[in-house]
Amino acid sequence: MTVRLPSPDGSTRAYAPRTTPLALPPAGKPASRTVFSAAHVVADPYADTTPDGPAAVDWDATLAFRRHLWSHGLGVAEAMDTAQRGMGLDWAGAAELIRRSAAEARAVGGSVVCGVGTDQLTGPAGLPEIRAAYEEQLAVVEEAGARAVLMASRALAAAARGPEDYLDLYGHLLRQASEPVVLHWLGPMFDPALDGYWGSADLDTATGTFLDVIAAHPDKVDGIKVSLLDARREVELRRRLPEGVRCYTGDDFHYPELIAGDEQGFSHALLGIFDPLGPLAAEAVRILDTGDVEGFRRTLDPTVALSRHLFRPPTRFYKTGVVLLAWLAGHQDHFTMVGGLQSARSLPHLARAYELADGLGLFPDPALAESRMRALLTVHGVPQ
Repeated sequence: MTVRLPSPDGSTRAYAPRTTPLALPPAGKPASRTVFSAAHVVADPYADTTPDGPAAVDWDATLAFRRHLWSHGLGVAEAMDTAQRGMGLDWAGAAELIRRSAAEARAVGGSVVCGVGTDQLTGPAGLPEIRAAYEEQLAVVEEAGARAVLMASRALAAAARGPEDYLDLYGHLLRQASEPVVLHWLGPMFDPALDGYWGSADLDTATGTFLDVIAAHPDKVDGIKVSLLDARREVELRRRLPEGVRCYTGDDFHYPELIAGDEQGFSHALLGIFDPLGPLAAEAVRILDTGDVEGFRRTLDPTVALSRHLFRPPTRFYKTGVVLLAWLAGHQDHFTMVGGLQSARSLPHLARAYELADGLGLFPDPALAESRMRALLTVHGVPQ
Protein backbone atom coordinates (compact mmCIF):
# COMPACT_ATOMS: atom_id res chain seq x y z
CA MET A 1 0.00 0.00 0.00
CA THR A 2 1.18 3.53 -0.76
CA VAL A 3 -0.09 6.97 0.18
CA ARG A 4 -0.04 9.83 -2.33
CA LEU A 5 1.57 12.78 -0.55
CA PRO A 6 1.43 16.35 -1.90
CA SER A 7 4.64 18.27 -2.59
CA PRO A 8 5.12 22.05 -2.43
CA ASP A 9 5.35 22.23 -6.25
CA GLY A 10 1.80 20.91 -6.64
CA SER A 11 2.76 17.38 -7.61
CA THR A 12 2.14 14.23 -5.59
CA ARG A 13 4.47 11.37 -4.78
CA ALA A 14 3.96 7.80 -3.66
CA TYR A 15 5.05 6.95 -0.14
CA ALA A 16 5.10 3.42 1.28
CA PRO A 17 4.52 3.60 5.06
CA ARG A 18 6.41 1.30 7.38
CA THR A 19 4.46 -1.60 8.83
CA THR A 20 6.08 -1.97 12.27
CA PRO A 21 6.62 0.65 14.98
CA LEU A 22 9.52 0.95 17.36
CA ALA A 23 9.07 -1.19 20.47
CA LEU A 24 9.31 1.37 23.29
CA PRO A 25 7.47 0.11 26.39
CA PRO A 26 6.98 2.34 29.44
CA ALA A 27 10.03 2.59 31.69
CA GLY A 28 11.44 4.53 34.63
CA LYS A 29 12.86 8.03 34.75
CA PRO A 30 16.21 8.71 33.11
CA ALA A 31 18.90 9.24 35.74
CA SER A 32 21.67 11.34 34.19
CA ARG A 33 19.50 14.16 32.83
CA THR A 34 16.29 15.87 33.96
CA VAL A 35 13.95 15.77 30.97
CA PHE A 36 10.65 17.61 30.56
CA SER A 37 8.29 17.41 27.61
CA ALA A 38 6.36 20.62 26.95
CA ALA A 39 2.97 19.01 26.33
CA HIS A 40 0.16 20.17 24.04
CA VAL A 41 -3.51 20.45 24.97
CA VAL A 42 -6.25 18.50 23.22
CA ALA A 43 -9.11 20.65 21.98
CA ASP A 44 -12.77 19.70 22.30
CA PRO A 45 -13.86 19.26 18.66
CA TYR A 46 -17.56 19.41 19.55
CA ALA A 47 -17.41 22.82 21.20
CA ASP A 48 -19.32 25.57 19.43
CA THR A 49 -16.60 28.20 19.65
CA THR A 50 -14.60 30.56 17.43
CA PRO A 51 -10.85 31.12 16.94
CA ASP A 52 -10.92 34.16 19.21
CA GLY A 53 -13.32 32.65 21.75
CA PRO A 54 -12.43 30.90 25.01
CA ALA A 55 -10.43 27.72 24.58
CA ALA A 56 -12.49 24.54 24.72
CA VAL A 57 -10.30 21.72 26.06
CA ASP A 58 -10.94 17.98 26.11
CA TRP A 59 -9.68 17.44 29.65
CA ASP A 60 -9.81 13.64 29.61
CA ALA A 61 -7.69 13.36 26.46
CA THR A 62 -5.34 16.11 27.63
CA LEU A 63 -4.61 14.39 30.93
CA ALA A 64 -4.35 10.98 29.24
CA PHE A 65 -1.54 12.35 27.08
CA ARG A 66 0.29 13.53 30.17
CA ARG A 67 -0.04 10.07 31.71
CA HIS A 68 1.51 8.70 28.51
CA LEU A 69 4.54 10.96 28.95
CA TRP A 70 4.88 10.17 32.66
CA SER A 71 4.68 6.44 31.93
CA HIS A 72 7.85 6.73 29.87
CA GLY A 73 9.72 8.51 32.65
CA LEU A 74 9.47 12.04 31.30
CA GLY A 75 8.47 15.09 33.29
CA VAL A 76 5.74 17.37 31.95
CA ALA A 77 6.27 21.09 31.42
CA GLU A 78 2.72 22.32 31.72
CA ALA A 79 0.95 25.38 30.30
CA MET A 80 3.97 26.36 28.23
CA ASP A 81 4.21 27.63 24.66
CA THR A 82 3.41 24.16 23.29
CA ALA A 83 0.04 24.34 25.05
CA GLN A 84 -0.74 27.44 22.94
CA ARG A 85 -0.36 29.99 25.72
CA GLY A 86 -1.22 33.28 24.08
CA MET A 87 -2.17 31.47 20.86
CA GLY A 88 -5.62 30.14 21.68
CA LEU A 89 -5.30 29.10 25.33
CA ASP A 90 -6.18 32.02 27.59
CA TRP A 91 -5.18 32.42 31.23
CA ALA A 92 -8.45 30.97 32.54
CA GLY A 93 -7.84 27.82 30.52
CA ALA A 94 -4.16 27.71 31.49
CA ALA A 95 -5.01 28.03 35.20
CA GLU A 96 -7.45 25.13 34.94
CA LEU A 97 -4.84 23.11 33.05
CA ILE A 98 -2.25 23.78 35.77
CA ARG A 99 -4.59 22.71 38.56
CA ARG A 100 -5.73 19.54 36.80
CA SER A 101 -2.27 18.52 35.63
CA ALA A 102 -0.65 19.12 39.01
CA ALA A 103 -3.33 17.01 40.71
CA GLU A 104 -2.88 14.24 38.14
CA ALA A 105 0.89 14.33 38.63
CA ARG A 106 0.45 13.80 42.37
CA ALA A 107 -1.93 10.91 41.73
CA VAL A 108 0.45 9.01 39.44
CA GLY A 109 3.79 10.14 40.85
CA GLY A 110 4.70 12.24 37.82
CA SER A 111 6.96 15.27 37.70
CA VAL A 112 5.50 18.61 36.56
CA VAL A 113 6.57 22.23 36.26
CA CYS A 114 4.14 24.94 35.17
CA GLY A 115 4.39 28.17 33.20
CA VAL A 116 3.89 31.53 34.92
CA GLY A 117 3.35 34.56 32.72
CA THR A 118 1.23 37.68 32.29
CA ASP A 119 -1.18 36.64 29.56
CA GLN A 120 -4.27 37.63 31.55
CA LEU A 121 -3.39 41.23 30.64
CA THR A 122 -5.46 42.28 27.63
CA GLY A 123 -3.86 45.58 26.66
CA PRO A 124 -0.92 47.86 27.35
CA ALA A 125 0.15 47.62 30.98
CA GLY A 126 2.57 49.36 33.29
CA LEU A 127 5.18 47.63 35.42
CA PRO A 128 2.96 47.44 38.56
CA GLU A 129 0.21 45.68 36.58
CA ILE A 130 2.75 43.31 35.03
CA ARG A 131 4.17 42.44 38.43
CA ALA A 132 0.68 41.80 39.79
CA ALA A 133 -0.14 39.54 36.84
CA TYR A 134 3.01 37.48 37.42
CA GLU A 135 2.18 37.26 41.14
CA GLU A 136 -1.35 36.03 40.42
CA GLN A 137 -0.09 33.24 38.18
CA LEU A 138 2.75 32.31 40.52
CA ALA A 139 0.22 31.92 43.34
CA VAL A 140 -1.91 29.57 41.22
CA VAL A 141 1.08 27.35 40.42
CA GLU A 142 2.34 27.24 44.00
CA GLU A 143 -1.15 26.58 45.39
CA ALA A 144 -1.42 23.67 42.94
CA GLY A 145 1.75 22.21 44.45
CA ALA A 146 3.88 22.61 41.32
CA ARG A 147 7.18 24.31 40.57
CA ALA A 148 7.09 27.47 38.48
CA VAL A 149 8.66 28.33 35.17
CA LEU A 150 8.82 32.13 34.92
CA MET A 151 7.99 32.68 31.25
CA ALA A 152 8.95 35.67 29.18
CA SER A 153 6.22 38.32 29.12
CA ARG A 154 5.02 40.17 26.03
CA ALA A 155 3.72 42.93 28.29
CA LEU A 156 7.10 43.32 29.98
CA ALA A 157 8.90 43.41 26.63
CA ALA A 158 6.63 46.29 25.62
CA ALA A 159 6.76 48.22 28.90
CA ALA A 160 10.36 47.83 30.11
CA ARG A 161 12.55 50.88 29.58
CA GLY A 162 15.80 48.99 29.95
CA PRO A 163 17.65 46.21 31.80
CA GLU A 164 16.99 47.77 35.19
CA ASP A 165 13.25 47.09 34.88
CA TYR A 166 13.94 43.39 34.28
CA LEU A 167 16.35 43.23 37.19
CA ASP A 168 13.85 44.85 39.51
CA LEU A 169 10.79 42.86 38.48
CA TYR A 170 12.46 39.45 38.33
CA GLY A 171 14.24 40.15 41.60
CA HIS A 172 10.90 40.85 43.26
CA LEU A 173 9.37 37.63 41.91
CA LEU A 174 12.33 35.48 42.88
CA ARG A 175 12.38 36.83 46.42
CA GLN A 176 8.75 35.89 46.95
CA ALA A 177 8.82 32.49 45.23
CA SER A 178 8.48 29.71 47.80
CA GLU A 179 10.70 27.31 45.81
CA PRO A 180 13.45 27.74 43.21
CA VAL A 181 12.03 28.44 39.77
CA VAL A 182 13.08 27.92 36.17
CA LEU A 183 13.72 31.13 34.22
CA HIS A 184 12.56 30.92 30.63
CA TRP A 185 14.15 32.92 27.81
CA LEU A 186 12.04 32.48 24.68
CA GLY A 187 13.49 34.02 21.55
CA PRO A 188 11.61 36.14 19.00
CA MET A 189 11.59 33.27 16.50
CA PHE A 190 9.01 31.66 18.80
CA ASP A 191 7.21 34.92 19.59
CA PRO A 192 8.07 38.13 17.69
CA ALA A 193 6.61 40.21 20.54
CA LEU A 194 9.57 39.13 22.70
CA ASP A 195 12.20 40.83 20.57
CA GLY A 196 14.64 42.75 22.75
CA TYR A 197 13.89 40.81 25.90
CA TRP A 198 16.11 41.51 28.92
CA GLY A 199 16.35 45.11 27.75
CA SER A 200 18.38 44.84 24.56
CA ALA A 201 18.16 43.48 21.02
CA ASP A 202 21.88 42.73 21.29
CA LEU A 203 22.04 39.14 22.57
CA ASP A 204 25.37 39.61 24.33
CA THR A 205 23.99 42.53 26.31
CA ALA A 206 20.74 40.68 27.00
CA THR A 207 22.71 37.64 28.19
CA GLY A 208 24.59 39.84 30.65
CA THR A 209 21.34 41.08 32.17
CA PHE A 210 19.93 37.55 32.32
CA LEU A 211 23.02 36.37 34.19
CA ASP A 212 22.82 39.35 36.54
CA VAL A 213 19.30 38.30 37.55
CA ILE A 214 20.52 34.78 38.31
CA ALA A 215 23.68 35.91 40.12
CA ALA A 216 21.62 38.09 42.46
CA HIS A 217 19.36 35.16 43.48
CA PRO A 218 21.15 31.84 42.75
CA ASP A 219 19.34 30.06 45.58
CA LYS A 220 15.98 30.87 43.98
CA VAL A 221 16.85 29.65 40.46
CA ASP A 222 16.63 25.90 39.85
CA GLY A 223 17.64 26.42 36.26
CA ILE A 224 17.19 28.28 33.01
CA LYS A 225 15.32 27.23 29.90
CA VAL A 226 16.87 28.74 26.79
CA SER A 227 15.00 28.75 23.46
CA LEU A 228 17.18 30.78 21.10
CA LEU A 229 18.02 28.02 18.54
CA ASP A 230 21.70 28.95 18.91
CA ALA A 231 23.76 26.04 20.27
CA ARG A 232 26.99 28.02 20.63
CA ARG A 233 25.30 30.70 22.70
CA GLU A 234 23.61 28.14 24.93
CA VAL A 235 26.91 26.36 25.62
CA GLU A 236 28.60 29.65 26.48
CA LEU A 237 25.69 30.63 28.73
CA ARG A 238 25.56 27.37 30.65
CA ARG A 239 29.31 27.60 31.35
CA ARG A 240 28.70 30.94 33.06
CA LEU A 241 25.90 29.75 35.35
CA PRO A 242 26.46 29.70 39.12
CA GLU A 243 27.12 26.32 40.70
CA GLY A 244 23.89 24.37 41.12
CA VAL A 245 21.88 26.26 38.47
CA ARG A 246 20.91 23.95 35.62
CA CYS A 247 20.55 24.68 31.94
CA TYR A 248 17.46 23.12 30.34
CA THR A 249 17.85 23.23 26.61
CA GLY A 250 14.88 24.52 24.65
CA ASP A 251 16.79 24.31 21.37
CA ASP A 252 14.70 22.14 19.07
CA PHE A 253 17.43 22.23 16.39
CA HIS A 254 20.51 21.10 18.35
CA TYR A 255 19.20 19.15 21.34
CA PRO A 256 21.19 15.88 20.86
CA GLU A 257 24.57 17.60 21.06
CA LEU A 258 23.47 19.91 23.88
CA ILE A 259 22.08 17.10 26.02
CA ALA A 260 25.13 14.92 25.34
CA GLY A 261 27.35 17.81 26.43
CA ASP A 262 31.12 18.08 26.51
CA GLU A 263 33.96 17.90 28.99
CA GLN A 264 32.73 21.12 30.64
CA GLY A 265 29.10 20.19 31.14
CA PHE A 266 25.76 19.40 29.52
CA SER A 267 22.19 20.61 29.23
CA HIS A 268 19.11 19.01 30.70
CA ALA A 269 15.98 19.32 28.53
CA LEU A 270 12.64 21.10 28.42
CA LEU A 271 11.51 20.69 24.83
CA GLY A 272 8.41 20.94 22.69
CA ILE A 273 9.77 18.32 20.30
CA PHE A 274 9.74 15.82 23.17
CA ASP A 275 5.93 15.87 22.91
CA PRO A 276 5.88 13.69 19.75
CA LEU A 277 9.29 12.15 20.51
CA GLY A 278 8.52 11.31 24.16
CA PRO A 279 9.13 7.53 24.31
CA LEU A 280 12.07 7.66 21.89
CA ALA A 281 13.67 10.63 23.69
CA ALA A 282 13.34 8.90 27.06
CA GLU A 283 14.92 5.74 25.69
CA ALA A 284 17.81 7.76 24.24
CA VAL A 285 18.53 9.40 27.60
CA ARG A 286 18.41 6.03 29.36
CA ILE A 287 21.10 4.89 26.91
CA LEU A 288 23.07 7.98 27.90
CA ASP A 289 22.65 6.96 31.54
CA THR A 290 24.93 3.99 30.82
CA GLY A 291 27.67 6.29 29.50
CA ASP A 292 27.02 5.28 25.89
CA VAL A 293 27.18 8.71 24.24
CA GLU A 294 27.49 7.23 20.75
CA GLY A 295 24.39 5.09 21.28
CA PHE A 296 22.51 8.12 22.55
CA ARG A 297 23.45 10.10 19.46
CA ARG A 298 22.60 7.19 17.13
CA THR A 299 19.16 7.07 18.69
CA LEU A 300 18.37 10.78 18.85
CA ASP A 301 20.27 12.33 15.93
CA PRO A 302 17.88 10.90 13.28
CA THR A 303 14.99 12.79 14.92
CA VAL A 304 16.49 16.21 14.21
CA ALA A 305 15.22 16.31 10.62
CA LEU A 306 11.63 15.99 11.89
CA SER A 307 12.19 18.62 14.57
CA ARG A 308 13.73 21.09 12.14
CA HIS A 309 10.79 20.54 9.83
CA LEU A 310 8.16 21.11 12.54
CA PHE A 311 9.97 24.19 13.86
CA ARG A 312 10.72 25.81 10.51
CA PRO A 313 9.72 29.50 10.20
CA PRO A 314 7.32 30.83 11.22
CA THR A 315 8.48 28.78 14.20
CA ARG A 316 5.58 29.73 16.48
CA PHE A 317 3.29 27.49 14.38
CA TYR A 318 5.25 24.32 15.19
CA LYS A 319 2.35 23.30 17.43
CA THR A 320 0.23 22.37 14.40
CA GLY A 321 2.62 19.59 13.44
CA VAL A 322 2.85 18.42 17.06
CA VAL A 323 -0.93 17.98 17.27
CA LEU A 324 -1.07 16.31 13.85
CA LEU A 325 1.41 13.68 15.04
CA ALA A 326 -0.52 13.15 18.30
CA TRP A 327 -3.66 12.45 16.26
CA LEU A 328 -1.86 10.11 13.86
CA ALA A 329 -0.28 8.29 16.83
CA GLY A 330 -3.71 7.64 18.35
CA HIS A 331 -3.35 9.92 21.38
CA GLN A 332 -6.48 11.83 20.36
CA ASP A 333 -9.43 11.20 18.06
CA HIS A 334 -9.26 14.30 15.88
CA PHE A 335 -7.01 16.94 14.33
CA THR A 336 -8.58 20.04 15.88
CA MET A 337 -6.73 22.72 17.83
CA VAL A 338 -7.80 25.54 20.12
CA GLY A 339 -7.86 28.77 18.15
CA GLY A 340 -8.33 26.84 14.90
CA LEU A 341 -4.57 26.52 14.48
CA GLN A 342 -4.88 23.21 12.65
CA SER A 343 -4.97 25.47 9.58
CA ALA A 344 -1.66 27.20 10.40
CA ARG A 345 0.52 24.87 8.30
CA SER A 346 0.20 23.86 4.66
CA LEU A 347 -0.86 20.41 3.52
CA PRO A 348 2.59 19.66 2.03
CA HIS A 349 4.15 20.61 5.38
CA LEU A 350 1.86 18.21 7.24
CA ALA A 351 2.48 15.47 4.69
CA ARG A 352 6.23 15.75 5.16
CA ALA A 353 5.79 15.67 8.96
CA TYR A 354 3.87 12.40 8.60
CA GLU A 355 6.53 10.95 6.31
CA LEU A 356 9.40 11.83 8.65
CA ALA A 357 7.60 10.62 11.78
CA ASP A 358 6.59 7.36 10.13
CA GLY A 359 10.17 6.81 9.00
CA LEU A 360 11.27 7.08 12.65
CA GLY A 361 8.69 4.52 13.76
CA LEU A 362 6.90 6.98 16.03
CA PHE A 363 3.38 5.67 15.38
CA PRO A 364 2.38 2.81 17.70
CA ASP A 365 -0.12 1.67 15.05
CA PRO A 366 1.27 2.50 11.59
CA ALA A 367 -1.92 1.30 9.90
CA LEU A 368 -4.03 3.71 11.96
CA ALA A 369 -1.65 6.57 11.14
CA GLU A 370 -1.83 5.70 7.43
CA SER A 371 -5.61 5.55 7.50
CA ARG A 372 -5.93 8.89 9.24
CA MET A 373 -3.39 10.60 6.99
CA ARG A 374 -5.14 9.22 3.92
CA ALA A 375 -8.47 10.57 5.20
CA LEU A 376 -6.97 14.02 5.81
CA LEU A 377 -5.49 14.11 2.33
CA THR A 378 -8.75 12.97 0.75
CA VAL A 379 -10.72 15.72 2.52
CA HIS A 380 -8.25 18.24 1.06
CA GLY A 381 -8.65 16.90 -2.47
CA VAL A 382 -5.49 14.80 -2.82
CA PRO A 383 -6.46 11.70 -4.83
CA GLN A 384 -5.44 8.39 -3.26
